[in-house]
Amino acid sequence: MGLENKALIISTKKLSGVEQMSLDLHLLDHTISEPEISLTLRFYHWDGDWLSVGYHQKIIPPHWRKLIDDGLIKIVRRPTGGGAVLHSKGITYALTFKKSSYKSCSYEMINNWLIKSFKELGLNLQNGHLKKSTIRENCFGSSYISDLVDQEGFKRIGSAQYRKRGGFLQHGEIQINPSRVLWFKLFGEEAPPKINLNFTNNEIIRHLKNSFLDNKSNLIIENIEFKDNLITKYL
Repeated sequence: MGLENKALIISTKKLSGVEQMSLDLHLLDHTISEPEISLTLRFYHWDGDWLSVGYHQKIIPPHWRKLIDDGLIKIVRRPTGGGAVLHSKGITYALTFKKSSYKSCSYEMINNWLIKSFKELGLNLQNGHLKKSTIRENCFGSSYISDLVDQEGFKRIGSAQYRKRGGFLQHGEIQINPSRVLWFKLFGEEAPPKINLNFTNNEIIRHLKNSFLDNKSNLIIENIEFKDNLITKYL
């Protein structure tokens, strides 16, 4: 078997924000340490409503702390940068890959995959227009060229990267139908409206996986199915 020719496709799992971030980092370490692994890909849901804050986002506003204290939301810090993201009824993707795979897993290539996939589902997306990235409280309050917006101008997918010892973790949130009440309480802004695609989240995930693998005939695909009693071995 040659080196760097295996792709691990991980089954969808609903877990807490802390567990999801730990699993992302574990898969990154696994990708770095195992010579035959080229990349891993998984999609997941969050158990309840969560706010993830970027690695460099140091200030937590008092009204966020009150929402946390009142039990309306939970919070976790991401290993990746950028502003805060509300995870509520959406889909998160996480991709890990080696530096040698960067050409095929760059922001541009991943965005092209997402644009193509959602167009096939009936949603037209395009890159945002801002070039200079600055950290804002609300990640979805601005649209940079690495983000994807819909035809009404609403940011639908925001992505960020974390680099470690020749490996990359890229994950992003796909906003499907976020809580409008929580969004306004957190950010003082209206949430993006619900995407009406006539597909369930699991059907969207299935299509995204299949589309991602369309041009990966050079890789050996290994599907990893998580069982509840085995999840701890990956954390």
